[in-house]
Amino acid sequence: MNAPWKPGTPGNRDAFNAFICDEAALDVLRPVVIELGWQPEKCNKGGLRNAVQSLSITASPNILMVDLSESGDPLSDINALAEVCEPGTVVIAVGQVNDVRLYRDLIASGIHDYLLKPLSPGQVRDALVNAQAVFTAPKHHDPAVAKRHISTAVIGTRGGVGASTLATSLAWLFSADEKMPTALLDLDVHFGTGALALDLEPGRGLTDAIENPGRIDGLFIERAMIRANDQLAILSAEAPMNSPLMTDGAAFVQLEDEFRQAFEMTVIDLPRNMLINFPHLLADVNVVLLVTEMTLAGARDAIRILSWLKTNAAHVQPIVVANRVQAGIAEISKADFEASIERKIGFSIPYDIKAATNAAKLGQTFADANRSSKAGSVIRDIAKAVMGVSDGEVVDHAIKAKTSLLGKFDLKALMAKKEKTPASAKA
Repeated sequence: MNAPWKPGTPGNRDAFNAFICDEAALDVLRPVVIELGWQPEKCNKGGLRNAVQSLSITASPNILMVDLSESGDPLSDINALAEVCEPGTVVIAVGQVNDVRLYRDLIASGIHDYLLKPLSPGQVRDALVNAQAVFTAPKHHDPAVAKRHISTAVIGTRGGVGASTLATSLAWLFSADEKMPTALLDLDVHFGTGALALDLEPGRGLTDAIENPGRIDGLFIERAMIRANDQLAILSAEAPMNSPLMTDGAAFVQLEDEFRQAFEMTVIDLPRNMLINFPHLLADVNVVLLVTEMTLAGARDAIRILSWLKTNAAHVQPIVVANRVQAGIAEISKADFEASIERKIGFSIPYDIKAATNAAKLGQTFADANRSSKAGSVIRDIAKAVMGVSDGEVVDHAIKAKTSLLGKFDLKALMAKKEKTPASAKA
């Protein structure tokens, strides 16, 4: 209730609801409610605890009036109300304790106003009109302080190519090394390994979001996501195998929207079948990392997914990442693979089974557990390329800046050194 007002709130919320302990106060309230064009049936008998019970199973109203008269510990009960009250709700408390300290504490907790009994029509009318003005007032955002945000989807051409390993590593690097608030969304609802790679329990956050998309808001995000470090939060699931994924995808889109408000980076571990069922998931994604192995099946599916992206998500900047690369024993050579997909491979991550085993034993992401390995270095380059895109750089330029051999040296200095080399040394 004291969370920031959020535009685009679902339209199933009532304009007003009240939970009042005594009939005398209800008799004063109902005529004012009718005068303001609201339904008098929304004036319920019962105090704050009744409000908590009701709002735990229904959407919060725009304006809520609650009676604290029967509450032994008003501040504690108000905190319980905050647990079930959606952000943006304007709350007016009613009570019979005339205490300045209580008033200040209630206001500090997020209450909009506190009315002292016995109520008068004028007092109630002024409070409700003021609350209505607060709720409907346009909220201005300063573009100068708007958060930058980049959303990256990591998609494997086939299962087992290492997309989840890359997704968790990137999320960790963005949060731990770059100190950027990062959300990791693992959309493999039944078999996701995002939490497992971070040595965490997945919780019920994602399944709750799928089952109740109307309750997804800033408060839900704060409570449902599991913290991996100070800057990284993960939303994942291990749904029972006898529970099919019954959703139209609205929950996923709402989650992505909330992430844009709360984080600077979003990393989505996106199973390829989700593109078929929920193509709108990429509507606001900036970069797609297409992870593949250099095999015949990998080439075929890379071609199909890149073609799909070009047709259905043209705004997305794709980067092809070849994983588990072993020199000389690839099923398809790099040149032939690039020719078949008609696109350069942006990054090649070398095969390193010892590094993968080490990360699993430590309960850490691959990049965190293997900082000195060649594979870990490539993943850090991928992270820098994604961040380059977030700064407005074209993805191909961002890749060249991280992978070009000449880019790692001062070419002018090398040429000057060559010119100064004595002829005898050249010989």
